[in-house]
Amino acid sequence: METRVGSGFRVMILIVVCAMVCGCLVDAEIQRPKNVQVALRAKWPGTSVLLEAGELLSKEWKDHFWEFVEVWLNNESGNTDPYTAKDCLQKIYNYGKTLVTGQLTSVFELSLTLRSASPRLVLYQQLAEESLSSFPLSDDMHTNFNDGGVSDANEGEEAKKADSLLVGVNPRSPGGKCCWVDTGAALFFDVSELQLWLRNPHKDGDVFQQPELFEFDHVYFDSSPGSPIAILYGALGTECFKEFHRTLVEASKEGKVKYVVRPVLPSGCESKSGYCGAVGTRDPVNLGGYGVELALKNMEYKAMDDSEIKKGVTLEDPHTEDLSQEVRGFIFSKILERKPELTSEIMAFRDSLLSSTVSDTLNVWELKDLGHQTVQKIVHASDPLHSMQEINQNFPSVVSYLSRMKLDDSIKDEILANQRMIPPGKSLMALNGALIDIEDIDLFLLIDMVHQELSLADQYAKLKVPSSTIRKLLSTLPPPESNSFRVDFRSDHVQYINNLEVDARYKQWRSNLNELLMPVFPGQLRYIRKNLFHAVYVLDPATICGLETVDNIVTLFENSLPIRFGVILYSTKMIETLQANGGEFPHLESEINEDLSSLTIRLFFHIKESHGMLKAFEFLSNVNKLRMDSGEEDAPALHHVEGAFVETLLQKAKTPPQDTLLKLEKDQSFRESSQASSLFVFKLGLAKLECSLLMNGLVHNYDEEALMNAMNDELPRIQEHVYYGQINSRTDVLDKFLSESGIQRYNPQIVGDKAKSKFVSLTASIVGDESLLNNVEYFHSTGTIDDLKPVTHLLAVDVTSRKGVKLLHEGIRYLMVGSANARVGLLFNSDFDADSYSFIFMKAFEIAASSYSHKKQVLNFLDQLCTFYGNEYILESSQNSQALLDKISQLADANGIQSKGFMSALSEFSVAKFTSHMKKVGQFLYGQVGIEKGTNAVVTNGRVVPVPDSVTFLSQDLHLLESVEFKQRIKHVADIIEEVTWENVDPDTLMSKFMSDILMSVTSSLSTRDRSSESARFEMLSAEHSAVVLGSENSTIHIDAVLDPLSSSGQKLSSLLRILSKCSQPSMRLVFNPMSSLVDLPLKNYYRFVTPTMDDFSNTDLTVHGPKAFFANMPLSKTLTMNLDVPESWLVEPVIAVHDLDNILLENLGDTRTLQAVFELEALILTGHCSEKDHEPPRGLQMILGTKRNPHLVDTLVMANLGYWQMKVSPGVWYLQLAPGRSSDLYVLQDGPEKHSMKRITIDYLRGKPVHLGVAKKKGKEHEKLLIPSDDDDSSRKQGDKEGWNSNILKWASSLIGGNGHTKNSGSTKLDNVSNGRKGKTINIFSIASGHLYERFLKIMILSVLKNTQRPVKFWFIKNYLSPQFKDVIPHMAQEYGFEYELVTYKWPSWLHKQKEKQRIIWAYKILFLDVIFPLSLEKVIFVDADQIVRADMGELYDMNLKGRPLAYTPFCDNNRDMDGFRFWKQGFWKEHLRGRPYHISALYVVDLIKFRETAAGDNLRVFYETLSKDPNSLSNLDQDLPNYAQHTVPIFSLPQEWLWCESWCGNSTKARAKTIDLCNNPMTKEPKLQGARRIVAEWPDLDQEARHFTSKILGEDASPVEKVVSPPVQPQVVEEDLETKDEL
Repeated sequence: METRVGSGFRVMILIVVCAMVCGCLVDAEIQRPKNVQVALRAKWPGTSVLLEAGELLSKEWKDHFWEFVEVWLNNESGNTDPYTAKDCLQKIYNYGKTLVTGQLTSVFELSLTLRSASPRLVLYQQLAEESLSSFPLSDDMHTNFNDGGVSDANEGEEAKKADSLLVGVNPRSPGGKCCWVDTGAALFFDVSELQLWLRNPHKDGDVFQQPELFEFDHVYFDSSPGSPIAILYGALGTECFKEFHRTLVEASKEGKVKYVVRPVLPSGCESKSGYCGAVGTRDPVNLGGYGVELALKNMEYKAMDDSEIKKGVTLEDPHTEDLSQEVRGFIFSKILERKPELTSEIMAFRDSLLSSTVSDTLNVWELKDLGHQTVQKIVHASDPLHSMQEINQNFPSVVSYLSRMKLDDSIKDEILANQRMIPPGKSLMALNGALIDIEDIDLFLLIDMVHQELSLADQYAKLKVPSSTIRKLLSTLPPPESNSFRVDFRSDHVQYINNLEVDARYKQWRSNLNELLMPVFPGQLRYIRKNLFHAVYVLDPATICGLETVDNIVTLFENSLPIRFGVILYSTKMIETLQANGGEFPHLESEINEDLSSLTIRLFFHIKESHGMLKAFEFLSNVNKLRMDSGEEDAPALHHVEGAFVETLLQKAKTPPQDTLLKLEKDQSFRESSQASSLFVFKLGLAKLECSLLMNGLVHNYDEEALMNAMNDELPRIQEHVYYGQINSRTDVLDKFLSESGIQRYNPQIVGDKAKSKFVSLTASIVGDESLLNNVEYFHSTGTIDDLKPVTHLLAVDVTSRKGVKLLHEGIRYLMVGSANARVGLLFNSDFDADSYSFIFMKAFEIAASSYSHKKQVLNFLDQLCTFYGNEYILESSQNSQALLDKISQLADANGIQSKGFMSALSEFSVAKFTSHMKKVGQFLYGQVGIEKGTNAVVTNGRVVPVPDSVTFLSQDLHLLESVEFKQRIKHVADIIEEVTWENVDPDTLMSKFMSDILMSVTSSLSTRDRSSESARFEMLSAEHSAVVLGSENSTIHIDAVLDPLSSSGQKLSSLLRILSKCSQPSMRLVFNPMSSLVDLPLKNYYRFVTPTMDDFSNTDLTVHGPKAFFANMPLSKTLTMNLDVPESWLVEPVIAVHDLDNILLENLGDTRTLQAVFELEALILTGHCSEKDHEPPRGLQMILGTKRNPHLVDTLVMANLGYWQMKVSPGVWYLQLAPGRSSDLYVLQDGPEKHSMKRITIDYLRGKPVHLGVAKKKGKEHEKLLIPSDDDDSSRKQGDKEGWNSNILKWASSLIGGNGHTKNSGSTKLDNVSNGRKGKTINIFSIASGHLYERFLKIMILSVLKNTQRPVKFWFIKNYLSPQFKDVIPHMAQEYGFEYELVTYKWPSWLHKQKEKQRIIWAYKILFLDVIFPLSLEKVIFVDADQIVRADMGELYDMNLKGRPLAYTPFCDNNRDMDGFRFWKQGFWKEHLRGRPYHISALYVVDLIKFRETAAGDNLRVFYETLSKDPNSLSNLDQDLPNYAQHTVPIFSLPQEWLWCESWCGNSTKARAKTIDLCNNPMTKEPKLQGARRIVAEWPDLDQEARHFTSKILGEDASPVEKVVSPPVQPQVVEEDLETKDEL
């Protein structure tokens, strides 16, 4: 019965459908829905998918690259079967997935189709080009190679070469050769030549520099680290690659070479690489991983071009429509299955439904619960993720349907309850517990994070860790990483000059700690009688910095700063003595010669004991005073110290001070105190810093600025503790802080700002019985050998060097002192000769570790052996091996080790086995840890701490490393591992070594993860009715999210979550958090996220189509505007688009069914933050970026805002340096403790990573300022005086603008000023346009400028929104009319509050980035609106004296009384804020870029913008309101009124004097732009006809006739306004 009813119901639906079809058939045939298709391609030519696969596999594990090469060579070499692109992709994928396991195969497939490794291959092409160009080629090769270097297979590559940013251009095969080997001394194109060289590869080693290697290079796993380098450039799939590869593998195994492969398929070699080797090279690299938006546009002002739309070439067959999507409750795929004979009628009905459902407005009562209704629709769907994606990506088409749904109150109630804990509309997301920045997330980052987690899970599974524990480990967050380690300096060695809680001078101060919480003016100090800030300086009193610091302390103390000041004194010479004697003073006092520092310290202690602390500090101040009075700039001399002592005690001494001084010098009083103070400083490790400040234990520089910064940094921490009651009037603040986070020793390599921690994963070296770390034997502190050791120190030591033996000795002493949590393993990192004394020494250690580590006295034995070996064989260079053997035997007996057995093991020790082990050690240290042979280092649970020769590393440093690492990285992991119930593990192996190895492996690999340490408590939110829970608890990946499905972030995340669910089967808990009580539609756009699939690869030929965004059945009569939602580091531009992408009206397409557009990834954006320690970011610092061959391709300057900077780049190896001039005169790049002149930056990925750049002032330049403001009057510059802040770079780069050279930026032209009849100084004008109408206006503006001046003109256009047609026409126009132009752009910084509407973004580009968007060599520029007509010589404005102001604008006219009601600046807020200053119009303004940069005007404007833009009611007219609001800080020069006239605001009486006319919008009449232009400006129609005629001639089209001028009817005033209403008010 139920079946029959169901069937009848379906029949009824079909009848209704058919009836409805009849009613709408006519309309549907007239207007069939249209589609939109969008593609995005890379700027570089195609790359081989086969080679990309190798790069992707090497990311998983370096050896996978070589395994993939062997698999391919063994199975596909010589295969000539014809394959399609899809066949090849499947074949590549099948071979690749044999090397990865589980869900990693899905990630590999997605990454392969995303083409994410293509940039790495472009980088290799750059290196290949450099390799070929570094050697003169033979004549036959040279002829072929130098004829342009371009293959016919890659059309258009010449054009790419002309783009200076595209540094990775594929070289043409030299002489038809597709492979070559570069040894640094020669290039070998034939295997026979290479084999001759391999007979003696070392012969060139001393003459030629070996090729430079990079971290990403593929070094053959069996290579010997110290061997000569041989780099093979070639491609897997070619026969020559196979031959070279086989030869070099053999040579590598024999230790002859270090074999490296850089995969390159030179142009012209595609046919030699087999069918699959060339897949991807013949087509552009079409990218995925971005979103496309079609936004409904408000057309109140009808700003559309009325030119006839020209037909374009169809790019490709568009996608077929997905009929399984629900449309108004119908699923048409099912209807068509039942009634195929009615296909055309049913499709017409579907088209009609789609066309009629678009809505961009709803009544308020319909909007109220729209967010809750959407959540209900999603959570009740069978596939919630798909449902969410369908709704928020087609929202205008489904909103009316959603608004009519009956709402379940339980859903609404739960949402409102959750919103008591989280703001409505707030979105959060976490992957395995770690929060992800939703604004920053993109597909590439998400894949990286998922790959990282899956890879770790795979490794832990191989270690037999249970899956439930793996999930726990991956979800564990370490404590927040910080450099705020406090040195515990509490001791009697601190000499305090004051005590705020006791001293009488502070009795008048109040003691209420709550005053800390009261607001004060910036910079105002709080005077509270409590020792909150302890500023203790560690210094040598006989050094300049020590004495200057004491002077500073005394001054600040006398000025009653609310700080407790103290010093710890030491002698540098005593420190050196302690270092030379292992941290102890020599037993014989005669061996210690007193130096000036020790004497000064003793005299200080005497005065302190006899006359008090103030006199003691006065003595040190007097030493400095006498030193300075004598005119000496060097350190103090003995007579300064003696004179200061006498002067200090002269007034109060009962006996002559000279006698006291002689007595003290002879009897060595206070010697023990002096030595103890130096010993204390030595143990703290602070002597390495020369002079330093400890602010409550935190280490800082010693100058006064650093003190104030340290105090300001510490204040919020103290305030927080006071607020929560953790500090009260009885709390000892210093004890509290140092007890909670104090360390006993400071080493800048381990803690502090210069400790750049490097982590490596040790897991791969533990998995498998033959793995290196499985076979390492460890030493333990006595009696702890059977205990679990969470901390593992691996000491890489070169025992042929003094430093190596010293480090080894300190490691033994470290265990002798005792450590219950750590073990020490040895990795000998030195060459050895089987007959050498060093080999005997290493053998002794290996035998002691493997057979005697359980002996009580083994550490004593090794300690004594180290002492003997270090003294006799390293210091004295003894060569007597027998003496060493005798000593080993003697020491063994003395320490309870049977010498006979030990010596027997020593003699039977296998040389071959040890040689093999040493080779493995060398490969491990070089390949995984990244240290060269002969380097000393400590590897602690994966953290690599190099020990260079200049650094002394003591056992105390190992204790510090243990405590820091255990607390920060290891303890929370150890707690999890100790609770594991082990399954499938042999009980005999569950020993302490197994557990310690597991801990070492897990902690090392977890530390390599790049993820946030922040988390959120998602479980607090209810998830019964308004959430979606998917997946199982055993999933490796778990997603927690709070989402607003009707938000722009929700549109992107819905796609990303669907991709993630297919790729890694995660568990998900999605709690929905929509905005409640909506008053407007939350989404007014359609959205598509572009994801590649295997179907993008042709199954008929070798074509790779690539992914595309496809919008089916878009509304016909709505104007749409297209935007791309791309990753932060992408800069894209349209390159193929027949139609106006800013104003898409699909009903104008005619017969064309699909509007198509192609964008191009023009550049990747390199961003970074520049900092100077203990100072503000160095704003205005100029930097240049380029290659080795061309060091200046792009330039920029550092903003004050976060020290931010950005530059355009492409894949390749780049070099960053400070620009010549004041920047490089004052500063040097600093990377940790090292200083450099340049920084190498590798761009080999589609997702950028910020570069953190440190700089430091050069010695002697510390007090000089970077920005030196020039005179307020700019007339001096007119006379050619450019000696200022950027004078050198102006001279150096003068050819960039208005000179004789070519500009270095792409998209520009340069003409001879004399030949085109224009003379004088170039006028620089910049403008911005979006959409065909404004580009039409822009051409007219250009003509009006040129017709009114005889001077050369250069136009600067913001590139972001220009159409392909305009970019095609402008070079011809420049040639025809004799002007220069350049296209510039700047990517919106991620930290700056983003605008959402396209119009507001365009406004922002007019004002926010003026200091950084132009080359540094540009001095002045005029902005002219695109819709402006110029009637005067712009040279007059360009030369105008701006009276020292950075900006010049024209004030608004006020003589058109009809507009008084719209002059908002005459009343209210604006009237009060302007305080009599004029409100200026932004359609025309002048920027003095030198003054603008000198005064940091750009930084100030961005600060104002960031503050104001977060209020949606502020900056309604952004480009105009912002400079007017900021003019009290960024002063504006008011231009004469005649420089800008517009009908809306100015009366007709002044029109005749107008030098420029702007087509301002009129908020009263709302007259369309074109209509107003023809009516208002007499010359406009002629200029328009000229521009259109020229455009048509270039594009090969007929010019449309000019329309007649029609006066518009006067319309009543409309109160409602949109963004365009305010344009140029």
